[in-house]
Amino acid sequence: MPKAKPVYQCGLDAAVDVVGGKWKPLILWALHERTHRFGELRRELVAVSEKVLIQQLRELEADGIVHREVYREVPPRVEYSLTELGEALNRALEPLGAWGETYMQEIIERKTKECAV
Repeated sequence: MPKAKPVYQCGLDAAVDVVGGKWKPLILWALHERTHRFGELRRELVAVSEKVLIQQLRELEADGIVHREVYREVPPRVEYSLTELGEALNRALEPLGAWGETYMQEIIERKTKECAV
């Protein structure tokens, strides 16, 4: 059965659908620096499980954000990189990352207060 065509209210809705999830923005940020093998991504994103990382990479690949290159070697080698669309998305996320850097300490303090209550 084919997947239902998504209905978006606005561009932000479409963008959030693509980058939604805890790990996708961090995967994008890691890949913007350079091409990574799966193991490298796994080591860089220490708190993500292997299952979730695989799932998130597959979704990003299906959305045209990430390119997966399989090298027919023994042992097999797989590399992940950003597509042109992925690079554009990463540029769009840069201001959000800058906002997070600016307000990170305040966010931590507020979250810490919430946990104490």
